Amino acid sequence: MPAPLQTMADAIRVLSMDAVERASNGHPGMPMGMADVATVLWTRFLKYDAANPHWPDRDRFVLSGGHGSMLLYSLLHLTGFKAVTMDELKTLRQLGSKTPGHPEWGHTPGVETTTGPLGQGLATAIGMAIAERRLAARFGQDLVDHRTWVECGDGDLMEGVSHEAISLAGRLKLSRLTLLWDDNDVTIDGHVALSDATDQLARFKAAGWAVKRIDGHDVGQIRRAMAWAIRQDRPTLIACKTKIGKGAGTLEGHHSTHGAALGKAEVAATREKLGWPHEPFVVPDEVVKPWRVAGRRGGKARKAWAARLAASPHRAEFQRAVRGDLPADAFEKLDAFIAESVATRPGAATRAHSGAALEALFPAIPELVGGSADLTGSNNTFVKTTQTFDAPDYAGRYINFGIREFGMAAAMNGMALHGGVIPYGGTFMVFSDYSRPAIRLGAIMGVRVIHVFTHDSIGVGEDGPTHQPVEQLAALRAMPGLQLFRPADAVETAECWKVALQTVTAPSLLALSRQKTAAVRIEASSENLSARGAYELRAAEGPTQVTLFASGTEVALAVAARDLLQADGIGTRVVSTPCWALFETQTKAYQNKVIGRGTVRVAVEAAVRFGWDRFIGEDGGFVGMTGFGASAPADKLYAHFGITAQAVAAEARKRLG
Repeated sequence: MPAPLQTMADAIRVLSMDAVERASNGHPGMPMGMADVATVLWTRFLKYDAANPHWPDRDRFVLSGGHGSMLLYSLLHLTGFKAVTMDELKTLRQLGSKTPGHPEWGHTPGVETTTGPLGQGLATAIGMAIAERRLAARFGQDLVDHRTWVECGDGDLMEGVSHEAISLAGRLKLSRLTLLWDDNDVTIDGHVALSDATDQLARFKAAGWAVKRIDGHDVGQIRRAMAWAIRQDRPTLIACKTKIGKGAGTLEGHHSTHGAALGKAEVAATREKLGWPHEPFVVPDEVVKPWRVAGRRGGKARKAWAARLAASPHRAEFQRAVRGDLPADAFEKLDAFIAESVATRPGAATRAHSGAALEALFPAIPELVGGSADLTGSNNTFVKTTQTFDAPDYAGRYINFGIREFGMAAAMNGMALHGGVIPYGGTFMVFSDYSRPAIRLGAIMGVRVIHVFTHDSIGVGEDGPTHQPVEQLAALRAMPGLQLFRPADAVETAECWKVALQTVTAPSLLALSRQKTAAVRIEASSENLSARGAYELRAAEGPTQVTLFASGTEVALAVAARDLLQADGIGTRVVSTPCWALFETQTKAYQNKVIGRGTVRVAVEAAVRFGWDRFIGEDGGFVGMTGFGASAPADKLYAHFGITAQAVAAEARKRLG
């Protein structure tokens, strides 16, 4: 690579090497290997303004191989992102620094998504490309005209989610998406051939991508390939043949550079080989200057864009959407639906109530973009007359994600991170195990994504134990930062949708039933009671002796059990617990009042007990599952496993003595 780009790329290599050395651990190999590709991208093609990291029409750059975080941190520092100072590079992987071991969204300006779990950066980027196309269709290319660039490695492409992501991107013809594959033939254990023999170019081509192979250290080939990618009518893969640890004194191309500091001797040898005489963390002005020029290069484009925005009739609506604010009348029809449900007391599956809530919300909130993992009719996620999101115009708001639960969840994270859209997606509750890694990453980042999971218990019925979730509720409730809602009827379902949409700093999950259930919210309330997380649904008549807790379809069972106990003169109250996470945010006084210590406490849920001791204590009664389900109609299963109103009442009586 001719100067000055060669020297500019070497600055990335040396900074990455020095930072990892100072930290005594990290991953220098990938940043050193991809430095040439990154230098061409960030100085010639990437549209950004270092002075304004949150410019809505910037290109997105995703480092899917998050272990190579020093590549991104070096780029952010060199191009002039104020938050990433040289002192921050010196504190790589240290508590409180802006340079954590893996890039973290919301922590470091310029980081577009949290990465580290391989494959997810690529899959998340698909969602960013989807959001860009949707917003361009809505607001026009005067306001939305950018690309998504992704770095990934062999590990990303081995992960199963990569297949879901690349096949979806190919089907949707996301031409604003380019994947830069660090094709270095190396994994931690050694040569890629030890574990993989996939022809990746053939794989991507078969999925509908345009592909090209280049020398990842030849600036001319890199530049021509990126220019070629911009002209294509489909997503593009550029296979960049590189050497891991490029420039290392004796270890260039060796897998040992992947995940460990090079060591003092190798660092010295690398400096000599690169002709870099400067001390650690010293980059001479003549190298910094062209990098800072590159960081300012997008300023002119940003100012021109700002002028177009100021003159646009869509300005206010665009700004509102990008901020994530809801329309003023977002819940007008939903509130009417709640009032009607209180009056008419509809008995139906909560998935059906969710579909009805969406019918009220979807026209009022144009940012809502939904879909399903090939279970649209079962999940009730499609709103009548909605156009499908697809090429060539991308004007639709419903995505056919296909049987790609993990890919769907990751893409929704990317859509939320991009901004301007509020994604929701449906599948069966039991398949949350497929999408869990992306749900977890969304919880870590705190993004507004709504997972619509139906068929939430043994109430699935005849499909049997493979499709009947019993442990998933407990596992997902244990995840920090996730709001799991399990509503009991139409009113609670609508209330939970409202809270999910109002919460911009956390993902939400709606656990919804396949089977019908009776209405339990039969009195109007000026307050969104579900927002409390748990609340007294029925008070005791007379002195309170028993408190019954339940969520979802089992709330109706708890109400029926209360009636049985009250008939015998046993004062019994019922507490509905639609969202445990929100309950934990309430005051201690409110929590103690709801829990009702000093009474006999019994919980009922068609799932395992794990977690319920928070409400009932170690000695409380529990009616639910202790193992997996079976294949039979739902009502037969509830009777077979003893999840009935009579069983709940009996459990309470047993504890009364």
